[in-house]
Amino acid sequence: MTQYIFIYLGGEHPSNPEEGKKHFEKYQKWLQDLGDSVVSPAIPFKDTHTVYKDGRTQPGTSTLMSGMSILKFETLQDALAAAKACPFLEIGGTLEVSEMIEMSGTIN
Repeated sequence: MTQYIFIYLGGEHPSNPEEGKKHFEKYQKWLQDLGDSVVSPAIPFKDTHTVYKDGRTQPGTSTLMSGMSILKFETLQDALAAAKACPFLEIGGTLEVSEMIEMSGTIN
């Protein structure tokens, strides 16, 4: 099976802890329903800094990227179908889905 990376972009923070809990439960159910397709379920990003060519660094992101997941599917169409069912979309976020390519060779 091919591995796909799901990049989470944007999304609204829950307005209160109860809303956050409800959303997290939906997200957990979505992952459970994906079963063996889940390789790395949730990798949220924290304390992002942007590094520029001239060596400057700046707190924050130059994109809306907030996290990622790694999932495996037979086809891109299967990956896209799973993405369309993701509850992250319900909180105003979007997803980018990309096939992961395994690089050959070794690094010494």
